[in-house]
Amino acid sequence: MGAFIEDTYCEAFEGLVVQLQVTASDEQFLNRAVQSFTSLPSTVFGDAEGGVVRWLPKTETIDGRIGAIVQLWVTGTGKKAISKFYEQFGRRMRQGILVVPTTAVFDYFPRLTEAKFDVMENVGHCGDGYEWIVHEYGRTLINVPIMMGADFLIEQAISYDKGVMGGNLWLFCDSVSSGIKIGREGVKIMAEINDVCTTFDVCSAGSKPVPLNAKYPEIGPSTNHSFCPTLRNRLSSKEFKVPEGVFSIPELVFNALDLDTIKNTMKTVIQGLIDINGLVKISAGNYGGKLGKFNIYLKQLGLDEQYFR
Repeated sequence: MGAFIEDTYCEAFEGLVVQLQVTASDEQFLNRAVQSFTSLPSTVFGDAEGGVVRWLPKTETIDGRIGAIVQLWVTGTGKKAISKFYEQFGRRMRQGILVVPTTAVFDYFPRLTEAKFDVMENVGHCGDGYEWIVHEYGRTLINVPIMMGADFLIEQAISYDKGVMGGNLWLFCDSVSSGIKIGREGVKIMAEINDVCTTFDVCSAGSKPVPLNAKYPEIGPSTNHSFCPTLRNRLSSKEFKVPEGVFSIPELVFNALDLDTIKNTMKTVIQGLIDINGLVKISAGNYGGKLGKFNIYLKQLGLDEQYFR
């Protein structure tokens, strides 16, 4: 038998999420807008984070141009989180998408939500009072005039709701090249699943919670040193937790609109990777149940029992 699955759990937590459809006239502008929105500013734990759900051909978009489904998230669900989310959404939209020629943004939440952001104040007023409302594609849109001539359009009411953040899988591989190959295959599998995004693509730097005696608390979460293969000869056998034969541990981190989608993503990715050469073990990150309200046990995902060890 090749790779096996560790009998452990993934620890995830609640957050707030918007899901949007972004379109543009061509691939270059679309890529720039999507990547700027989902990665601007640099993400640290507790700030907003985003990711791409999937890319869309012209036949699947609202306005008949190429597009993408994207998500933006913040940790927490209370009033402070909502206020922060509104501010972060506006900043990323103004600096990440509005400035990219030919772009348009539509609400694309797949279920009805009572909670909505009116984005006139934090996005629409970029028009300096010259913006106006248009009704197209059966939606109410803000038209923001811009120097390019092809004005920026954004749906005025953007839905948001609670979702699940921090789903993850750890892939123990026999080499760095295997880690790259297997990690990318996992991301590819996720790209075929609706309503889930990976916020780091193939993540190279699994972190750990900030301890009370942290050396550099101003950094925030730092490297999970016990699982860094290159520290094999620098840590004690008690502290070093990388198995023999493992030289790379990429992490896949993903958020989804609901818990069932997180579980389905974990199961689907595991099934798609388990028999790939170079994979030694599949595990998941957890922090003793102290980080989030959701403990997702790998043995409860409906996977073949033969793979557990």
